[in-house]
Amino acid sequence: MPADLAVIGLGPLGLPLAQAAVAAGIATVGFKTGPEAGSLSPAELRRMLSGGFRPATNPAELGRVRTAVICAPTPRDADGGLDLSQVETAARALAAHLRPHTTVILESAVHPGTTETFLRPLLEEGSGLRAGRDFHLAYSPSRIDPGNRDFTPATTPKVIGGLTPACTESAAAFYGRLTDKVVRARGLREAETVQLLETNFRHVNIALVNEMAVLCHDLGVDLWDVIRCAETKPFGYQAFRPGPGVGGHAVPQDLAGQGARPLRMVELAQQVNNQMPRYVIQRAATLLNEHGKSARGARVLLLGVTYKADLADQQGTPAQEIAIRLMELGASVSYHDPHIPSWSVLERPVPRADSLYEAAADADLTILLQQHRTYDLQGLSVKAQLLLDTRGATPTGAAHRL
Repeated sequence: MPADLAVIGLGPLGLPLAQAAVAAGIATVGFKTGPEAGSLSPAELRRMLSGGFRPATNPAELGRVRTAVICAPTPRDADGGLDLSQVETAARALAAHLRPHTTVILESAVHPGTTETFLRPLLEEGSGLRAGRDFHLAYSPSRIDPGNRDFTPATTPKVIGGLTPACTESAAAFYGRLTDKVVRARGLREAETVQLLETNFRHVNIALVNEMAVLCHDLGVDLWDVIRCAETKPFGYQAFRPGPGVGGHAVPQDLAGQGARPLRMVELAQQVNNQMPRYVIQRAATLLNEHGKSARGARVLLLGVTYKADLADQQGTPAQEIAIRLMELGASVSYHDPHIPSWSVLERPVPRADSLYEAAADADLTILLQQHRTYDLQGLSVKAQLLLDTRGATPTGAAHRL
C-alpha cells in the first residue's frame, strides 16, 4: 500500500508525529533509526495500524512517499555535544532511495546550521539530487509535550523554515494537514534557533525556580505560596515549579563548541539543575537526622521514578541519581511507580513496593519524586512516617516540601 509520509525515527518525537498523521488520515510508514525509547500501548498500536500506519524495515519504502520527516534522537555524546549519529543513519537510508519532488523535513533537536551543513550534503551525495531544486528541504522544531492533553499536535502551531521559499511552502502544506496554524520562519537557521530558544527558556526558568526553592527553604518562606500568588500576575511572568532535577529528551544547548559565544545563562542553569538531586539527598539526610535516624540503614521509599507525571518514560529521570546517592549513604531503597513494573539502578534491581500505603508506613522516609494522578497524596501523607515532597503536591502542612 502506498504511503504519503515516512516518519524516520520512532522515538519520543517520531511516534507522536506518526500518530497525529494517521489521525489526520495520512497513510504513514515508520522507520526506526536505532533502539528508540518511544512506546505504544497495544490499543494505540491497533488504532494506528487500522488507520493506515505501517512499520517499515526495508529502506526502499522511504522512496515511495511525498514527505519524509526525520525525527531521530540526538542525545548527549561523551563530550557533552549532540550525537548526530542517528540523524546520519536516517539521512543515508533516505538518500539511497530519495526521489525528485520529495519534501524532506528535519525535526530532531540540532544546533543552528545542521540542516544545511550536515543533513543537506548527506542527502545530496547519497541521492545525486540537489536540495532546493530537485527536492525540498526544511526544518521544523518538534513541539511534542508528552502527556499534555491541552496542547496536541493538532492544536500546537508548527514553525517551518525551508532552504528556499518553495521548500518552506512545501513543508507548510504538509503540516497544514496536521495542525491549525503554521508559522513560517525566514529560513532554516531561524527555525533551528527557535528550537534552541524554546528548550533553553525551559531550562533557565526551571533553574531560577530551583534556586528560589533553596533560598526560600533557608529563609523559612513557603515557595509554593509565593508561586501561587505570583502566577496571578497577567503579564511579565510565567509560572515554573521546582523539582528534584530536570529530565526528558530536550537537553539544554550551549553553542560554545560550535564557534559561537557561550550562552552563560544556559551553562549556569545546567549547573543549578544538575545540583538538584544532591540537594534532595541533603534535605532527606537532614530530615532523617532531625527525627533521630541516620541515612545509613534507613528504609527510603521513592515514589514516581519517571521524568514526567503519568508517563512510563524514564529518559533523564533524576530518580536514578537520587537512588544511587541514597545507596552510597547506606540507605535501603525501594520504589513505587504505577507505570514502571521493574527498575534497576547500577545494574541491580530495586525492590518494588506492591502496596503503596503499607510501604510508606514501613519506610523511615518517603520521597515523592513524581506526582502521578493515581497517587492519593492526602492519604499518603497520613500513612507515611516522614514524607519529603519535591513537587509541592501534598496539602499544606501535610509533608516537608522541597
